[in-house]
Amino acid sequence: MTFSPDTLPDLKGKVFIVTGGNSGIGYYTVAHLAEHGAHVYMCARSLEKGTSAIANIKKLHPSANISLLQMDLTDLTSVVAAAKHFLTLETVLHGLVNNAGIMATPFEITKDGHEAQWQTNYLAHWVLTEHLLPLLLRTAKTLPPGSVRIVNLSSSGHLGAPKGGINFQDLSLKDSGPWPRYGQSKLANILHTKTLHKRYGPGSPSARSEDGEIWVSAVHPGLVETNLATAVGESGSGLMSVSSVFSVLRKVGLIWPAEKGSWTSLFCAASRDMKAEQSGTYFEIFGRFGEPWWQSGAAKDGKLAERLEEWTAEVMRKEGWSR
Repeated sequence: MTFSPDTLPDLKGKVFIVTGGNSGIGYYTVAHLAEHGAHVYMCARSLEKGTSAIANIKKLHPSANISLLQMDLTDLTSVVAAAKHFLTLETVLHGLVNNAGIMATPFEITKDGHEAQWQTNYLAHWVLTEHLLPLLLRTAKTLPPGSVRIVNLSSSGHLGAPKGGINFQDLSLKDSGPWPRYGQSKLANILHTKTLHKRYGPGSPSARSEDGEIWVSAVHPGLVETNLATAVGESGSGLMSVSSVFSVLRKVGLIWPAEKGSWTSLFCAASRDMKAEQSGTYFEIFGRFGEPWWQSGAAKDGKLAERLEEWTAEVMRKEGWSR
C-alpha cells in the first residue's frame, strides 16, 4: 500500500465528524481532511482543548474549515445532545470517524452505569452512529457508492478480550484487569463494523433497495505514539512492562508517530483507492508484524456480532439513548 494523505481528493463540500479530534490520531485525521477542503466537526470533551487544537491546525492550514462539537463519551446525555445539535446544523454527512478511546484505565463505572472503557470505546460510539445513520443514508442515497463512510477505530488489543469475546453475564468485567476490559471494548468495535456493513454496505439490503450504501471499516492503526500509550506507561495498574516494551519499540523505530497513525483512518474515510470489497473488514494499510491478520475467532463471529447488536439496541432503547 503506497497511500499518503497527499493523495486524498479535493474534499470541498464534504462534511466529516471525528471524535477525539483534539489530540493524537484524531487530531491529524481532522487536520488532513480539513487540509483537503472538507468541513470537519472536531468532537472534544474540553472546549478549551478543542479550541486550542483547531487554532493550531489553522496555523498550518489557514483556510481549514473546522467546527467544534463538544461531546463527553462518558456521558451519554452529552453524546445524544451533540448528535442532535449537529443535525440542526448540517443536511449532509459524508464521513463519521469514531476515533476517540481510552486504554487500560482503572476500573470505573460511568454516571450512566456502564464500565468506562466499554462505554467510551463502544457504547457511546454506537449511540452516536445510531443517531447519525438516517443522515448518512440520506446523503448516500444521492451519491455514487463509496461516497459515504464510517470508520471505527479498533486495535489488536481486541485479542485480550475475555474467553468467548463478550461477557454478557458481566460486561463490566469488574474482577478482570484493565486489559480484558479494553480488549472487550475493541472487539465490540469490530463486531459493530460487521453489523453496519451487513446492513448498509455493498450488497446489503439497503444498497440493493437504493436506500443508500455506506462503506464501513474497523481500523487497526498499529502501534502509535499517542496520549493513550503515554497514559498506559504512567498508570499505576502494574503495567510497567508495557511501558518498557513501548520504550524499546520507540528506540528501534517500530512505533508510528501519531500523524502516520492517522493514515489508515484517512484512507478508509476518504481515499479514492479504497475498494468496495474492503468495506466491513478489519484494516491496517501498512500490515507491519503481520497486522492486522491477527484476529481473534470472536472478531470473525457473525453470530456474536448479531447477539451484541441485539443486546446493545435493547439496552440503549430501554435507557432512552436510541430510537
